[in-house]
Order: sequence, then C-alpha cells, then structure tokens
Amino acid sequence: MNLTKGVLRLRAISLPVLILVLVSVGCSLDTLLLPPTPTVDLPAALTALSPQSTLLPTPLQPQVDVAGVDPATQPTPAVFRLWLAPYLPKDLLSGFVAPIPLEIVSERQGADLVISAEAGSQASVIVLALAAPFPSLVDAVPFEDISRAWQGARSGVFRDALLYLSPQTESLLSAAWGTYQGNVVRVIPESELLATVWADAPAYTLLPFEDLRPEWKVLEVEGQSPVRKEFIAGGYPLAFPLTVSGRDEGAVGQMQTALAIFMPAAANRDPDKLTTVVLTGVTALTRATAYEMEQKGVLHPAGELGPMLQQADILHISNEVPFASDCPYPNPVNATLRFCSADKYLELLAYIGTDIVELTGDHFSDWGQEATLHTLDLYEAEGWPYYGGARTPDEAREPVKLEHNGNLIAFIGCNAKGGYYTPGERGLPGAILCHFDQVTGAISSLKEQGYVVIMTFQHHEVYQFRPIPELLEDFRLVADAGADIVSGSQAHQPHGMDFYQDSLLMYGLGNLFFDQLLVSENTTRAIVARHIIYNNRHISTELFPIYFADFSKPLYLQDEGADYLFSQLFDASDWGELQYPPE
Repeated sequence: MNLTKGVLRLRAISLPVLILVLVSVGCSLDTLLLPPTPTVDLPAALTALSPQSTLLPTPLQPQVDVAGVDPATQPTPAVFRLWLAPYLPKDLLSGFVAPIPLEIVSERQGADLVISAEAGSQASVIVLALAAPFPSLVDAVPFEDISRAWQGARSGVFRDALLYLSPQTESLLSAAWGTYQGNVVRVIPESELLATVWADAPAYTLLPFEDLRPEWKVLEVEGQSPVRKEFIAGGYPLAFPLTVSGRDEGAVGQMQTALAIFMPAAANRDPDKLTTVVLTGVTALTRATAYEMEQKGVLHPAGELGPMLQQADILHISNEVPFASDCPYPNPVNATLRFCSADKYLELLAYIGTDIVELTGDHFSDWGQEATLHTLDLYEAEGWPYYGGARTPDEAREPVKLEHNGNLIAFIGCNAKGGYYTPGERGLPGAILCHFDQVTGAISSLKEQGYVVIMTFQHHEVYQFRPIPELLEDFRLVADAGADIVSGSQAHQPHGMDFYQDSLLMYGLGNLFFDQLLVSENTTRAIVARHIIYNNRHISTELFPIYFADFSKPLYLQDEGADYLFSQLFDASDWGELQYPPE
C-alpha cells in the first residue's frame, strides 16, 4: 500500500482510458450485460474534442483547448441545450470540461442533447448496489431473483420479502427495464428508505453506489459487489449504461468521448476514491501461538486469511506483545502472563501486509523498557506508524494521520484499564491511559480537519457477546465527539455492535492470532472487519467470521457456522429486534 501523509493526490489523465462501446439499453432484462470495453489513446481522444470547451456549470466560459487554440479566434458555435435525467448522480458533471458550449435546461422537451440511461451513445455506466439491513444473514442474491421480482414474480429472497426503491432509482430501472409489474416492488420517498427497509426486514433495496451508508449490508449479485476493490462493472447486471443522445451527431460524439474520459470506470463509482481499511482484534505472538509457529513455521498463522489481509489498502494490527532479543523459547502453558515475542515473528506481520500498529495492549510493556523501545525500533524500520503507545506519553497520544486515494483517515486509541497496563501514565514507554477530555478533543479536531476518524480501545475484557455498560458508555462518548468507527481491540471473543448517531460501534472483534482455543467455544471464533471509505466517507463494512483450527491459525467460518455466530452477535447488539431472516 502506498500512503501519503498530508497530501491530496489529484487525478491526472495521463494513461490510455477506457471508452465503453456503443450499446442500446433496449435489451431485455435477462440479457442486460455490458460488453468488454475497447481502449483509445488519450491524445487522439482529446484531439477529437471541439476547441470550444465549457467548464460546467458556467456554460459560456471560454476555454483554451488542449492544442492551445484560443476559442476567441474561432467561430462561436451554437449553445447546445442539455437535459439530464433526474435519476442521474447529483454531482455527475462536477468539474467536467465540456467539448462544446452547453446550457443545462430543466425540461427535456426542446433539449438538443440528453444524458440518460436510455438508448444512445454509451459513455459510461451507473452502478447500483443491492442492499439489506446490516444484520442480515443473506450474503448473495442471483440476478434472476431481482429480474423476477421486477416482473412481479416471487422467488428466492423475494418469496416473502419486498424490494423497496426510491422514486429516482425506480425511474432509472424503468428506463432500462420497462415498468415493473406486480406487488413485489414498492416505491417510497428516499428519506424513508432506510427506516422502512429496516423495520420491514427481511427486505431489500437497490440504490446508487454513491448513496451507500454503513447501515446497509451490500450483497453480492452474480459474484460481484461494488464495495470491493476487484469489482468490474462489465458483466455486472446492476451497471446501467449512461448514454448521450441528440439531434446533432457531432455534438453527441464529442460529448460521449469527453464523458468517457471524465468517468472511464463508472459515472458514480471511481476506484481512485476508494480505500479499504481492515481492523483486527487481539494479536499476541506468544505462548502456544508462538510454540506452534516454532513447530509449523513463522507464517503458519497466516493460513487462508493471508490474501484478504494483504489486499487491504490499510491493515490494522493490534499487537499486544513486545519483541525481545532475549525472549526465551515459547512455553505453551506459560502461567505467568508475562509475554514476549522473538524478533523473527515480525516476519508474520510483514507477510500479511501490516500498515499500522495499535499499541494500547495490556502486555506491551511486559518485558521491560528495553524491549518496549526495541519493539518501536522494529516498527519504525518497517515503516509502520503506531499509536496508543510510544516512547513518551505525548507521542502515544498523537493520532496517526494517513491519506490514500484522496481519503483522509486518522487512527487514535488508548487503554481504558490503567494501572500496570499504562506505563505512559508514569512517563515511561508503553501504552497510554484514556483521558477522555483529551481524546474527545483530539477527535473533534480531526473531524474539523476533514478526517474519517477510527478510534480503537483496549478496554475491559468480558467473555460474553453483549457488551457491558462501561463499554457502551465509553464507545458512545467518543462517537459523540465524532469518531466514525469505534472498535474494541481487547476482546478475546466477539461482542455485539451498534449504529449510534453517525458512527459504527464494534465493541469487540475477538482474537486474530492468540492461543485461546480451549478457553471456551466463543474464544475459538472471531470476526475481521473490512471498512470501505469512499470519497472521504465511511460507506460500508464487511464482516469476515473466523474460527481457529489450532492454537495459532484462524480459518474462515462458513455456512451454518457463520450464520450461527452472526445470529448470536446480532442478538447481542443494540439495534432492537432481530433484523435478519429467521431460519
């Protein structure tokens, strides 16, 4: 991952761009697939543009074209009246430099040019997402179920559930698919969509990608999800052509080319604005975990989770145990609760793609100041920023500020237990105690600076799904200050979660790499959370359930096992009645 601190990266058009082939939207619902997209040279595409360019929404502002020709020396062409379909993204043309003089009009009648999802010259696509309330056990829906629901037939997930749409989305779908039939589809005001679908769960919605928010669970359709980095619009049945049509073929062609350059991937989903942040629970490379690493290899714990962790743009690891050059060979039944890790175990953290390290853990200072400082040296040599623990209290309190794909993301954390666990309170190297006046003030300041704020806690450990009142109080306190995501790094079993104000609260994720296989059934299971940040906003979260095959290696929890864990987690969460489909 390439992180740039404090610098926003402007997107420059300097490579060949994708131009989608011309297609008509007049195809049947069951065959609505986008063909492969040919490429064109950027210089050739720009040369095709008229010397009369317009920066919307100032339609008559003169521009100098890419060849350096002053438009004032050229004959002034007619001003083309442009009508935009009302279901298009609100900021569709923000920053767009038009190749011809334009005037945006409110009525379609009399317009010279139309941008819509109807028949015309295709310039890009509009991406929709199928979503359910976040606590849903459904992960994927065949497109055939959506198609049949639109035609009024009940099948699959829509056998006993409705598909709710805003009027804008219904207009888009009607333009592409024709008028819906039957009573499976319900159209309600956009402002009522979230509350209605949650209240009526199991229920579903289709909504534009740019309208996603964390309370929705985005579902796969034909194996694709638009919140994932590997998403490709071509072949995704919920990507709809964005077309240009009009009476003047030359103007249509110029607008099509310019729009395709401006939005080569999709009109409302720019992969250069997307960042994935993976948050994990307890890592403690010690005791039986370390013993198995010695016996089976240092990289053994990575197992099948490795590729997903490596793919993250920002991978967070909460490592509770210091590295020490004099750490003894691991004792799998160490009863002293004084932990250390051999330096060579750092290879595991590097292999899975660690990008940032949380140091709020109880055991960070177990092996003395020399080991604590040695651990910080190792992280710095790897180029990994850390927070929540450091050489000095002031350094430990400082948030880590990152920039990726234009997204400003800040991490801040502390230890809520105090005492022996927070030597930073005594001016020593190690974890820092939570001083909430300072923490909430820092969060408020970060929000004012435009950051998406991720707050992580080392808090009280409880062996139950439902979070205790102390967790609820402190998590909500930092959410009130503006933290977008609040996550518990202390839990050895996963806890419930909550949407509070505009924040996602995850009270505990459980272990990532730690040896609590035989403590209880619940410590053998955990979750990893992948948060999606888009255009500097948290829009979605994916949960990955895991279980432990031995004392060191987590594997993905599948099928009934995953449903059982999520049922327990959602039942212990504070969003009221269960919102997922019954068995």
